[in-house]
Amino acid sequence: MFEWLKEKAVFPDNLNFEIADAIDYIVDLILKYFSGFFDIIRDIILDVFEFFQLIFEIIPWWLYIILLLYAGYKLYSIGFGILLAAMLFSIGAFGLWEQMIYTLVIVFISVLISLIIGIPLGIFMAKSSIMESIMKPILDGMQTMPSFVYLIPAVMLFGLGKVPAVFATTIYAVPPLIRLTYLGIQNVDTEVIEAGRSFGSTAWQMLYKIELPQSLSTIMTGVNQTTMMAMAMVVISSMIGADGIGKEVLLAIRRLEIGTGFQAGFAIVFLAIILDRVLQGTANKFENTEGME
Repeated sequence: MFEWLKEKAVFPDNLNFEIADAIDYIVDLILKYFSGFFDIIRDIILDVFEFFQLIFEIIPWWLYIILLLYAGYKLYSIGFGILLAAMLFSIGAFGLWEQMIYTLVIVFISVLISLIIGIPLGIFMAKSSIMESIMKPILDGMQTMPSFVYLIPAVMLFGLGKVPAVFATTIYAVPPLIRLTYLGIQNVDTEVIEAGRSFGSTAWQMLYKIELPQSLSTIMTGVNQTTMMAMAMVVISSMIGADGIGKEVLLAIRRLEIGTGFQAGFAIVFLAIILDRVLQGTANKFENTEGME
């Protein structure tokens, strides 16, 4: 009896419907007709990566620590500045300074591309109900999609290495910036908007002089969230050939080197805390400045 019920409970094979073949076909078409375009994108990202890597590498290690100490002092207190500087020093003391620079470059370029893409899309969403209705389900899908899935198109389009790592990290990290830019523009005080219109401001003047300054603290929070999402991809992107601290964690897992893994893990945590506190402190400064105005 139970066997019969169990057979009837199984989903019928004749109702199976798979989309994998259709997706593979579309990807093959894209690679066939647009491979030249993706080669150009790969070369551009590679040049930008090597430029910023050179910039980041020629700055002396002690200057990073002094600048972080000063930033911590101005944003919080001298004690907190010393704590952040000590965390950065610890990463160097672990022997992971070069890997940290590589990781910083990936995060920096990903956040930079996210700013270029995310802020205009967030503004467009706030201005157009059609765009809002299109983007919201896309953002929902992007934020619930497992992060490993982003590695598949990145590898197919750009191969292995630093370029697909930047691509996958950007796609994973950009949704919070789009959402918070949209919310910031949407929540601008209507009385301020009306005052701007009464003075005959154009749409560009309204955006540039009223809406963006009013929503700046929310946008900065979006930048902070996007940076943290980019840091979350550090280990995952090492699976497609990216170097950095994430690769040290991956190697430690493969070799079962527990101490090395924890050491690299602490370095990632320290770097994430440093970036979060500096960006959050900067966002708070913007918020306090708006409050005083």
